[in-house]
Amino acid sequence: MFKFSTLALVLASAFAPACAFAVTCTPGTATENVLIGSTDSGVANRVLTTSCVTIDDQILDEQQWGSQAAFLSHVSQISFNLLKQGKINAIERSKLMRAAQTSAIGTTIKVKIIGFNDFHGYIKSREGSSSNPGAASFAYQLKQLRAQNPLHAVVSAGDMIGASPLTSALFKDEPTIEVMNRIGIDFNAVGNHEFDEGRDELLRMQNGGNHPTDIYSGKGLDADLKDGEFAGASFKYLAANVVDANSGETLFPGVGVKNFLGNKVAFVGMTLEGTPTIVSPSGVAGLNFQDEADTVNALVPQLKAQGIQSIVVLIHEGGFPTVSGGQCVGISGAILDIVNRLDPAVDLVISGHTHQEYNCLVNNSAGKPIRVTSAFQYARRLSDIDMVIDTRIRDVVSIAANNVVVPVPAVSNNTVPLDASVQEVIDHYAAESAVPAARLVGKITATISRNMNTAGESALGDVIADAQLDATNDADTGNAVIALMNPGGIRADLPFSAAGKTDGEVTYGEAFTTQPFGNSLVTMTLTGAQIYAVLEQQWGAAQPFPRMLQVSNGFSYSHSFPLPLDRNLTATEGTQFTTSVRGNSYVVPGSVTINGVPVDAAASYRVTVNSFLADGGDTFTALIGGTDRLGGAVDTDALEAYFAANPDGIAPGAQNRITRN
Repeated sequence: MFKFSTLALVLASAFAPACAFAVTCTPGTATENVLIGSTDSGVANRVLTTSCVTIDDQILDEQQWGSQAAFLSHVSQISFNLLKQGKINAIERSKLMRAAQTSAIGTTIKVKIIGFNDFHGYIKSREGSSSNPGAASFAYQLKQLRAQNPLHAVVSAGDMIGASPLTSALFKDEPTIEVMNRIGIDFNAVGNHEFDEGRDELLRMQNGGNHPTDIYSGKGLDADLKDGEFAGASFKYLAANVVDANSGETLFPGVGVKNFLGNKVAFVGMTLEGTPTIVSPSGVAGLNFQDEADTVNALVPQLKAQGIQSIVVLIHEGGFPTVSGGQCVGISGAILDIVNRLDPAVDLVISGHTHQEYNCLVNNSAGKPIRVTSAFQYARRLSDIDMVIDTRIRDVVSIAANNVVVPVPAVSNNTVPLDASVQEVIDHYAAESAVPAARLVGKITATISRNMNTAGESALGDVIADAQLDATNDADTGNAVIALMNPGGIRADLPFSAAGKTDGEVTYGEAFTTQPFGNSLVTMTLTGAQIYAVLEQQWGAAQPFPRMLQVSNGFSYSHSFPLPLDRNLTATEGTQFTTSVRGNSYVVPGSVTINGVPVDAAASYRVTVNSFLADGGDTFTALIGGTDRLGGAVDTDALEAYFAANPDGIAPGAQNRITRN
């Protein structure tokens, strides 16, 4: 409704001349009753002063109150003062108090939670993909949502850093942390990629300080540094299920709490229990990763003992809906079992890891549906969640959620609004990285894609495996006859055309973006039987979906995996794989050959993989048994050397090394 004073100002301004004016009201006049919320008090809404302030203006019923008692106390104080001033009588004061109580204002509050996941350091618009909006657009949309409700929390469900494009990764992902500091988020649950560079580096992300050896560390703007060094995260990392094997303590706090006008909300943050199977074992040495649902359920009594009834889980684990665009039709994946086992006290689950978009209702252990969200990947979505809390029981009574699209800025004549403070950080690091990023490292004859064919082989996978074999096939570099590359380590295509370069040229920035992990090459000896075992582990029982190793020239084999793999793991394929064919044997016996000669199970072969795989990453545990290991070049250096050895340009791989029967 219009309050009297507001209406008077509107009417006055409508008929006023263009010059300045002063609106004067007559005390005591009224045209309506005082409304408290939607409750009519029966008390005339009188003007109190010549400046048009009314009784209704004094009662702050539009704002949120942490309890009904707090609001009633406010109305009592206001009405008592008006009574003392002779503005109302005792009966009118009683009516105001009755209306305040009837209105139920203060019995509930609405809290806005803004969630995202799998940001992966994509701070610069269009870097890595033309569909990535970048952090400045992301920040603007986030702040628009936050402005809708002063009672809010901004939270991430993991993989904020790691597997990042060059503008963040070159600087050890410090730019992403500084961007998030400027945005002002509250909590980030650790994801598996937070452990890419190990425990100590992750602790540095939280606590600050420059990297001990990297020359690109501590290059931020003065406003973002502390004593001239990287300041660390101003938000809190959460790791409820990551426990130090020696001390028994969690690596980071398991729970973060926000107090909304006396109503506390607990955020329990964690990564997937299977993190050790998908990161380098050295990165998680000495850490135990516990069951996700068991971890949450054990915390519930502790939270209740602190008087906390509203509980949100931030978990870096997710699902696969069969219909894209946020619907939950046929959703499957690890998140279902986790939610199905959660204590009924949990009110909301914000998930990630699978890079999917969904907004679901999933049953908990009591068979009650609770809201489960995921906001896609790379800053492309934000989960806008409104949570209503009953202030009398301090618990959640309803939740509404919606995934909001973050627009992609145009290359020129951009009209997408951007956050200037965040853009300042991006521009700074883009300038700092411009010279190394633009350096030309080679040529290609066409775009080389990481998309797989039906057998699970990609053109870029062929090229990268060939580069790694070329770097390790001499006597002094390893005598390798095979190179194998994990598909998860290939993060982007190599484009033939791009702004700022001549068609066919490959820049260091593009090459780096394809392999941003900085893994070194390891050449080892495997028997033929071990090679077969490695190939069978591509669809191992411990994996949520197939992980097809990319293979070097001269190495070939056939498999009978029943699902086509050319759509790079669609949700449907993920669902089918999870429920039916995982863990079976599919390599065709006798089909594995090197330069046309069948691999002998008893013979020994020199095989090159990256350091991630060499330690059993992605559950390729058969590689741990490799002997006579020899370390080699960093993967990006090997790729650059391969370009240098082929100055006329590299063509996309033929994708004819793996066949599917």
